[in-house]
Amino acid sequence: MHAFDILGDPVRRRILELLADGEQSSGAITTVIQEEFGISQPAVSQHLRVLRDHGFATVRPEGTRRLYAVTAERLQEVDEWLERFRRYWDQRLDALATEIARGKRERRMKAESTEKE
Repeated sequence: MHAFDILGDPVRRRILELLADGEQSSGAITTVIQEEFGISQPAVSQHLRVLRDHGFATVRPEGTRRLYAVTAERLQEVDEWLERFRRYWDQRLDALATEIARGKRERRMKAESTEKE
């Protein structure tokens, strides 16, 4: 299955967002997903299994809990695929950074001139 087939599902994307913050128990993930998407615990487990089976997440037992973590390798594949498209937004992001810096400089200069008065 292609990475974008896996990532195309909003529930799986949200699970990966949760895992990006660090290792999470299946119970903690299930609580958030059930609250946000209104799906059953078995449905959440199925999404976790898809992520695990396709290399986006790992699971390790800790007593009776199952702890999930994101796996960078498959996300690296996505990043490599997106590389050819970065040129479309990199220039815009550079321009935005320039405008932000210009605005900060103008505010700083205005504050300094106000202090001198």
